[in-house]
Amino acid sequence: MRKLILIASCLGTAVVLGGCTDKAATDIKFVPYGTGYATKPDLAEVEHQYPLTPTDLQTLTPALLAKLDQEQVDQIYARLTAGPIPDGAFDGDLFFPKGTSGERRLTEIVGGLPGLVAELKATKLEVLGRSLWKGKVFYRQEGVLRNRIEDTALLKPLIQGDLNTIPKITVNGKDAWLLFPAKLYCGQSLLDARRESIIIDYAHSEDIPGYRERPDFLASRHGLMVRDEIRMVRPGFYLGRAYTDKIFLLNFTLYNKDIAERDGPAFSKTGATPQDCWTGTQRSAVAASK
Repeated sequence: MRKLILIASCLGTAVVLGGCTDKAATDIKFVPYGTGYATKPDLAEVEHQYPLTPTDLQTLTPALLAKLDQEQVDQIYARLTAGPIPDGAFDGDLFFPKGTSGERRLTEIVGGLPGLVAELKATKLEVLGRSLWKGKVFYRQEGVLRNRIEDTALLKPLIQGDLNTIPKITVNGKDAWLLFPAKLYCGQSLLDARRESIIIDYAHSEDIPGYRERPDFLASRHGLMVRDEIRMVRPGFYLGRAYTDKIFLLNFTLYNKDIAERDGPAFSKTGATPQDCWTGTQRSAVAASK
């Protein structure tokens, strides 16, 4: 059981909201593609042919994105800009690429760490990860992020030192521990280098105040070497990609209801939003609705 806890906590570092019908997926257009890498379209061409309007973005939800195949998710991500660097607590969800061995890949990575052996035969890793990881908390001014870990009973064997010294946050009436700190900045996307994404970097997390060797090292360069990147779908809603050692692992979504309700109506009319990161030379993907 302890081995499963270790793996689940790793998954939580490498990583909604309401739904909409499957029909909404057909409202977003995609450039045709096949199964081989050579068949994948150029991302600049995808954006040139099918820029996303605010109306298009309103149809997207975390639940819908999780139903798309990975090429469709990639084509959507490439048509987004970073938007403003978030501030505050965001609810999170994660999903592996469909039709791939994402869970097996994570098993192989964790199994390669000293003292960790992946034993996942009796557990669905994606489900286990969701039971631990509930989202992220952004500290925009400090350039720092921390992950919300809710299931403290499962994590206790992992943590050294006094548990009472771990900072907590209450979101929607539920307490969560703040673990796995990361640095927050704008940087190059590993999928789409045409414009920057918001980077969540765990490589040097030991330099962040409050870092705990166990379990925080698991996400750092001494562990899974996690690096996340996110772009904004619409205010309060971000689509993310998690990498381990620069290898893509899984998708995740982040949502803040208060921001969505405050800034969403204006965005739906104009498509305008603050941009903290470099938007590239290609015209913005978001076009105002007619």
